[in-house]
Amino acid sequence: MEAGAFYLLLLALTGISSTLSFYGDSITFQPAHKQKDGTYKVTFHHRQNGRSSCQDKPLHTCESEVCTSFVESSVLQTDQDDTGQGRWCQSEMHATATVRKNQTSFSLKQSGCCWGSNVDGKTNWTSEAELDLGSRSDSHALNSCPLTTTVSSLRVPQNCFSPIHILAHDPDGDRVRCRFSSDAAAPANFTLDESKCVLSTKGEVDVGVHVFELMLEDFSRKNITLTYADGTSVFREGSDMNSPPLCKVKLQFSMEILPPLSSCEHGLVQPVFLSKTPSHGDVLHATMGQKFKLYAQAKATEASINDFQVSGPQNMTKEFKAGEQGTAELILSWTPQHSDLYRIVPVCFTAETNQSQSDMRCVVVLVTQAALIQGTATVTCSPNKMTVALDKSSMPGIDVNFLQLIDSSCSLTSNGTHIMGVMSFSTCGTKLLDKGDFLVFANEILSYELPSEVIIRRKAVKIEISCQFPKTVSISSYYNLQKSDYIFTESNFGSFGYTFEIYNDNNFTSKVEASKYPVEVMLLDTMYMGIQAESELPSVTLFVESCKATPNTNPENVLSYDLVKNGCLKDQTVVVYPSNQKTYNFEVQAFKFSGNYEQVYITCSVILCEPGTPYSRCAQGCLSDPSRRRRRSLVKETFSHSITQGPFRFIEHADPIAAMDQNLAVVKKSPAMDVKPSVMTKSRPTAEVIVPSVLELLEDTESRSGRWGIEEILSANTSTFVFASAFFVSMVMLVAVVVYFTRKRNEEDCKVLLNSSYDN
Repeated sequence: MEAGAFYLLLLALTGISSTLSFYGDSITFQPAHKQKDGTYKVTFHHRQNGRSSCQDKPLHTCESEVCTSFVESSVLQTDQDDTGQGRWCQSEMHATATVRKNQTSFSLKQSGCCWGSNVDGKTNWTSEAELDLGSRSDSHALNSCPLTTTVSSLRVPQNCFSPIHILAHDPDGDRVRCRFSSDAAAPANFTLDESKCVLSTKGEVDVGVHVFELMLEDFSRKNITLTYADGTSVFREGSDMNSPPLCKVKLQFSMEILPPLSSCEHGLVQPVFLSKTPSHGDVLHATMGQKFKLYAQAKATEASINDFQVSGPQNMTKEFKAGEQGTAELILSWTPQHSDLYRIVPVCFTAETNQSQSDMRCVVVLVTQAALIQGTATVTCSPNKMTVALDKSSMPGIDVNFLQLIDSSCSLTSNGTHIMGVMSFSTCGTKLLDKGDFLVFANEILSYELPSEVIIRRKAVKIEISCQFPKTVSISSYYNLQKSDYIFTESNFGSFGYTFEIYNDNNFTSKVEASKYPVEVMLLDTMYMGIQAESELPSVTLFVESCKATPNTNPENVLSYDLVKNGCLKDQTVVVYPSNQKTYNFEVQAFKFSGNYEQVYITCSVILCEPGTPYSRCAQGCLSDPSRRRRRSLVKETFSHSITQGPFRFIEHADPIAAMDQNLAVVKKSPAMDVKPSVMTKSRPTAEVIVPSVLELLEDTESRSGRWGIEEILSANTSTFVFASAFFVSMVMLVAVVVYFTRKRNEEDCKVLLNSSYDN
């Protein structure tokens, strides 16, 4: 709390519990809100870790001068060691407090004994959290606290310690700081990256159980004002980490350092997650009243995966499936109830062997609700898409052959009982609407008439469908371009979709995590991207007709650069990797547009074809003459759909000389380019369009030197002056050489043109 401001310190919840098997806990708040009568509704979930039994009920109370009501749920065990060895368990409970008017903060604290046996000698433990109840000027809502949790038992071989990524998701998009709790010393030889919330070691750590107590705090990235019910307000400067946090929650967990392994290669004794598994930090979606499923897959060729450890909500079920060649699969199922609506749920999981475990993956699940204005249907809201199944019996006389979505290229399919369609939030004409406290993604099922029809006997149809999300959650939490899931439905092809991903290397298995977007690259870096098609049909062929770069998300931007056009490679740095008929993996060297453009988006036009059709667009391949393309009506193929990935953000070399060398290398290697709207000779390299020019670097150097004071200039040593003079002279000579050869080339071109005209 800030000194001088009027705050009521509220110790709202206090509790004492006693257990001999405490191995950590976490607290997560649902979005708090102010009710019409001026009181506040605050709901929190408390997860507690143990070993053999996790159903002890902690005691929580709420003082009468603070709360008008307090409702606490029963404690349910949410996970346990299914191998019968009693290595872990976890439980969850939740409580809802109605806080009296004019309070400015909400705090809770719980303490107990004892930590499980550990090398740090810790016994007593304390859980705590504090939430500021001021209304934010940016969202006009109360602050949302950072979300975090861990599985019950982290286990790492002594010689194979890899950095552990702790979940630190903030629904408001605030900056989250992770630090060791001030009332607990950090375990020996462990370090914590406070900005990334990554736990590492700085030397050998002792075998045995270590105890960790972290505090997660959030700070607004931009200037905001907090306004309280008593009329007071306080200003918070953006990213000021010295100001009081908007919320703080304590995370406690234990980690067992195991004896060394013979090999630390992932995928042998230590399980490794496969590409089917969500990435750490992903935001997934569940719809209230409908079953949500999460799939994960891991592999260990020299050990047996016997279970998955899970930290999740009450009533989430776990299904384990052992596969071939050391693989195993996890299926988590959960049906959110009305009380879970707009709840953001952290879920963590690890793959387990007797000797070790995989890295810990954590995601967050946002619970939404679907809306249908007319007809009897089920609308499911999922990551970046919604699925509708319309009951035919509720609207007799509907003809599925004359139904479409807002975008006429998206139609629907049907079976004996339902009409079905799938669309992503970025396709099929789906609109983003601002509805006050909610953001809504909306589309419509519409009937249409053929131009040649004089009369019709079909019923007119207009069915509005939508998914809505609370505005208190940052839109980037559930509408991320980098997720790149594009879903379409066409009557002759059913539902199909594309995923467009950025990868870390040319194995095309390790996707760039959502938290790394925008993806930072330097010029000449190799960028790896892959497109994967999914279809209800058992056999289809993916064809990439074009890929082009633009400085923003508008694929129709007049400033663009072709990588692939009419199925033909246009950039000489593009390399397409062999793959199956549903996959298109490729690499390209990083570039940028000249001018004040720091980002690049890649948009590709893709088509699915029925294989074995000789006249399909897929079979035609590269067309130097697009007019030769066959009519789509003659073959079974989809419309061409655009999918976008990015942005790539460009960072400069710290060493300006290295940057200069890189620019010269691009000038030497640059391919022929058709860059709009510039008018240029096709066969002439145009590197200046996509890389910083020599003059830009000189201007940048001059602008920096202009900021030096006279004292600094006078104190510069002689060698620096000589080097700077030599560098300037070399740049002048370089410009002169470029000008000379450019003029000489122009003269040669003129001679060629003159000779050609004489010949004619």
